[in-house]
Amino acid sequence: MERKTMKNAQRLVCGAAVGVANSLFGGGGGMIAVPLLQKTGLDEKRAHATAILLILPVSILSFLFYALQGFYDPSVLIPTALGVTAGGFLGAKLLGKMPAKTVNLVFAFLQAAAGVFLLI
Repeated sequence: MERKTMKNAQRLVCGAAVGVANSLFGGGGGMIAVPLLQKTGLDEKRAHATAILLILPVSILSFLFYALQGFYDPSVLIPTALGVTAGGFLGAKLLGKMPAKTVNLVFAFLQAAAGVFLLI
């Protein structure tokens, strides 16, 4: 298989894994998107930024499926959306200023903390 075709096949599998994780768990696709995108050749910052972009359409599609089944609470939409927007802005600003190694360390710490939190 030609190199470009192989990269696209890897990215297709990456996208499918991210979509399944995000839809199944109501988020978290980005947690697997970043390392998978790095394995396909993207550098750390580009992988983080691309993962954020990938999550938007998957999240909208997942929400629509959940909403049609009544699995959401509209009372949390506005305050949570405001917090996510502010946090997203701050995170995007920080990503541009932080060294790639620091980004990876913070990301790894957050993944570990989320795992511990889920176990407790």
